[in-house]
Amino acid sequence: MPWITVGLLLVSNVFMTFAWYGHLKFKSLPLWKAIVLSWLIAFLEYCFQVPANRLSYGRLNAAQLKTIQEVVTLTVFSFFSVLYLKEDFRWNYLVGFSLMVLAAYFIFKP
Repeated sequence: MPWITVGLLLVSNVFMTFAWYGHLKFKSLPLWKAIVLSWLIAFLEYCFQVPANRLSYGRLNAAQLKTIQEVVTLTVFSFFSVLYLKEDFRWNYLVGFSLMVLAAYFIFKP
């Protein structure tokens, strides 16, 4: 697996997770400001996500790229929800995410 792709997707997902969910800690922020701020953060996400897919497409197919993206997204989101939003990580989340990782295994199986 191209580790540069995973690294770029990891960075892009950190930005995207903050763009999508970071504003939840600031409920007093007017909605329009949250939208604009989220959009600006999402731009940074694309600066890493687009190169990750461009560099790897051909060595990996689109389904494999999307699978890596989803596994990275779940990993980043799990840490984000616990560390930033201070939410509990429940056992059923672990089971569900594990099943998704198992799905990833089958997508990469020759």
